[in-house]
Parts: sequence; structure tokens; C-alpha cells
Amino acid sequence: MKPIATPCNPHALPCVHRMMAYLADLSGHGILTGQHTKTRGLEDLHYIRRLTGKEPALLGFELLSYSPNINYRDTDDECMEEVAGNYGTLRQAWEWAAAGGVITFTWHWFSPLGGRSKAFFTQNTDFDIQRAITPGTPENKALLSDMDVMAGLLRPFCDAGIPILWRPLHEADGTWFWWGAKGAEPVKALWRMMYERFTNLHGLNNLIWVWNAPKKEFYPGDDVVDIISRDIYPPEHLHAAHTDKLDELRQITPARKIALIGEIGSLPDISALAQEKAEWVSYMTWCDDFCMSERWTSNDVLRAMYSHPWAITKDQLPELY
Repeated sequence: MKPIATPCNPHALPCVHRMMAYLADLSGHGILTGQHTKTRGLEDLHYIRRLTGKEPALLGFELLSYSPNINYRDTDDECMEEVAGNYGTLRQAWEWAAAGGVITFTWHWFSPLGGRSKAFFTQNTDFDIQRAITPGTPENKALLSDMDVMAGLLRPFCDAGIPILWRPLHEADGTWFWWGAKGAEPVKALWRMMYERFTNLHGLNNLIWVWNAPKKEFYPGDDVVDIISRDIYPPEHLHAAHTDKLDELRQITPARKIALIGEIGSLPDISALAQEKAEWVSYMTWCDDFCMSERWTSNDVLRAMYSHPWAITKDQLPELY
């Protein structure tokens, strides 16, 4: 049965309807190749292009440096190197969209109030999500202010009619990020708060809302989610279709949602995906060594992915927007 192609946002732009219809039709018939990037240099993209002669259909962009509350006075070299390398990546996202590629955004959201170094990690901040979802608290005011800043950055994409696979609060069922530190109820409330603010207040009707956690108790609801996803990090050189992981993911809702692999380490097995007619519509390999070395995936497996009929590369995409 084909997945649901109707956006949860009743005011979604035509580009969202086209993108979701395309992804729903693709389910069980192919998979979008995808790669995450986090720097202006797009080194991961160039690596794939050099080895395969092709480009991924989907490119992921990181928004961590656009967090308003980065603590530049209490940080370390590792954090600052990552932040500095990420400055200006929205320009690359614009260029990728202009070339007809699919874009997805990941936001390692630095704590809106307090914290040091990489303050998206729970261990680096005492920011309390429970207080942040409580109206009138300093944490709540800081949270909403950050959301409004991000909404302003996303606004031009909406004005241009560019759909975004928006995957905020990723890995929400883990405790390593501050948004997941207090369990299911606060993060579900935060998700709904963001959806309401971005959709009803800011009118960001170009967003395709991608939920990213496989535990049922964390799922915020079908009315605020377009696509379900999970992250998969298999051992080195373990390549599979991961249909068992998809079956687990589908347990979070009886609705037939479009499903994708939000992040992956070792590439999925493209032959197995085709043989099992896996219903993942896309995957996104993580950056750095996961892409630009043979530690996790050999170059031969990478080339096999990009040359297989089941895999959709950028040159094979229809005009979606």
C-alpha cells in the first residue's frame, strides 16, 4: 500500500505536495541517494562526485552555527572549528536547491540559555526542557526567541517555493541532546510547539516535517508529522536493507507514513534494498570518515550504490519545484 502523500499542514505549498507525492510513489520502487555535509567546502559531495561521477539526489545541511546562543567565551577548539567550518552553509543549500537537488536540514541546536562548548549535548548545559516548555519562564522566552531566529532564516526558502525536509530535534528518544534529556512528554510538547509556531505564526508552509525516533512513546502525533525516520549506525562494512529497522519504526503509528533513513554510517546494501523492495525513500550517509574514507564503506560499495538502477541520483530527479 502506497504511503500517505497528504501533508500534515493543510496550508502546505504546492512544492510540498509535489515532493511528498514523488516520495510516496518512490516507496518500494527506489531510494534517493543522500549525503550529509556540515562545511562550506562540501568535501563529502566532492568525494562522491570524484569516485562515482554522480551526485546524491539529497544533500543534508547542518545549521548548528546559526544557533543564536553559542557561548564563544567558554568553548574549546573542537567546537569552534566545527562552528567556523559551518558558517555560511545556507548559501550552499540555496545553490543545491537552484540546481534541482533535494535538501534536508539538521540542526544541532545549541542550548538557548546557558551552556558551554557544544551545548547541544546534555552534558554541556543545564538547560531544562521542562522549564523551556513552561510559558513565561526565562528558558521559554529564550527557546521561542531561538525558534523565531531560525524561522527567519528559513523564510526565504518558503518565499521561493523550495521544499525542505525539516528534521529538527533529531534522535529525540536519546538523552545525549538537551531536547531528549527529560524523556518523551517534554520533547513531544516541544515538537508541537515548534510546529505550531513555524506553521501558524510564521507561515513556513514549505516545510516537510520529518520525525526522527523509533520509540512509540516519543511520537508526537500524525497531525504534526509528514515523514517518519530513524538513524542507523551499523558496524563497519555491514551493509543491509534494514527492513527490520523499518518494521520497528512503523510500530510508532498505524498511519502509513513515508519513511526514510535520517542518518546512516555504513551505506545500505543497494542490491538488498532492490531485492526486498524496501520502502525507505531515502538515506543520508553521515559526513567525514563515514563518507570520505573506506573505514565504514569501501569505494567499490559506494560506486555500486551510485550505479545501481534502484538508486536515484541527482541527475535522475524530476522537476519537483
